[in-house]
Amino acid sequence: MTIRQIKAASGLPPQAAQDTADTVQVMLARIRAGGEDAARDYAQRLDGWDGPALVQPEAIARACDAVPEGLKADIRYAHDNIRRFAEAQRATLTEMEVELRPGLFAGQRVIPVGSVGAYVPGGRYAHIASALMTIASARAAGVAQITACSPPRGDQGIPAPILYAMHLAGADRILCMGGVQGVAAMAFGLFGGRPADILVGPGNQYVAEAKRQLFGPVGIDMVAGPTDSLILADDSADALTVAWDLVGQAEHGANSPVWLVASDAALAEAVMEHVPICIAALPEPNRTAARDAWEALGEVWVCDTPEDMAQKADEFAPEHLHVQARDLDWWQGRLRNYGSLFLGANTTVPFGDKAAGPNHVLPTSGAARHTGGLSVLKYLKTVTWQRVEDRALPELARVSASISRHEGMEGHARSAEMRLPRPPSTLKAVG
Repeated sequence: MTIRQIKAASGLPPQAAQDTADTVQVMLARIRAGGEDAARDYAQRLDGWDGPALVQPEAIARACDAVPEGLKADIRYAHDNIRRFAEAQRATLTEMEVELRPGLFAGQRVIPVGSVGAYVPGGRYAHIASALMTIASARAAGVAQITACSPPRGDQGIPAPILYAMHLAGADRILCMGGVQGVAAMAFGLFGGRPADILVGPGNQYVAEAKRQLFGPVGIDMVAGPTDSLILADDSADALTVAWDLVGQAEHGANSPVWLVASDAALAEAVMEHVPICIAALPEPNRTAARDAWEALGEVWVCDTPEDMAQKADEFAPEHLHVQARDLDWWQGRLRNYGSLFLGANTTVPFGDKAAGPNHVLPTSGAARHTGGLSVLKYLKTVTWQRVEDRALPELARVSASISRHEGMEGHARSAEMRLPRPPSTLKAVG
């Protein structure tokens, strides 16, 4: 086996993770104590927004009217794919009952959480698709109340296309508030909402840290880091296509790694020649973001065999894994660690990011080794139940009491044995 690296990452300067954690801890404590007034204060100081926190129906209607019809049609197309995929996923999880032994019944119920807080990022880009991904899947799960929030952009508040997407996807309430204050407002049930049972959606390091600190009584989808992507390519791949796919993902920002694992050195070298040219063709600030990501975190590897390539991909466990190689069925069956898999040169990652249907909120930073991404199933609790009839009692109680005593738990044993028929003299003594 030969695996060699022909471009290494230079790395980013160390980040002050503890500073972020401390800042978030203080903000959450202040908002927990001060409620809506504290959240409004952060919104005014950090986002420059002193308008209403809760977006009113008339403002949503104006935003919907302001979105061009062509863009509305595109958003509806994406929403339809995302909703239908979520509904199909929901149908795979069913309630069941089984009689394990005569008189011993057990089963499961599938219950949606009561409330969801969906964070929709703002900042450099208007994340229309994130609104659809988080809200439409919650609606397909049957969640009773969905609150969404997104940071304002200047005096206009939440951009009209994002508001339209939130409304179309089924948000019950929308907060014009971003960052830690937006996450906290949803978690604590401020501005007239229910406290969120689960917080979902991507965001910057402060949003991710707020979700991490709130996790426990509040569920979260995941603690997401910067987005990352890996391409597997053999000599059938087109070097320019591969280069643009790498650059397109590097556009997310300087802390977003992109990786190429190829079986053909000539292809790898050609891709590396194309990448700077593709980056130069981008407008600013996208150009700088992509250049910084490629220079600091871009890596290129060459492997002898498809199995070597697959092993390397499994080591990276990327958020996005794109195969541009022959024998797609083999790759689909072999690859194990990824957030979402994109099979074939036609199936570019932006399709999944925006409109194809599967959710784009995915595990990053190697977390795909142990988890998948956000899906309708994340909003559902699979809970179990048991029922015991008299005919199952003797053996079940005996075994439970035996195991309890071997564990040193006498109270458990007696609780089990209390269910067994007892002689009248014993009943009198107890009574």
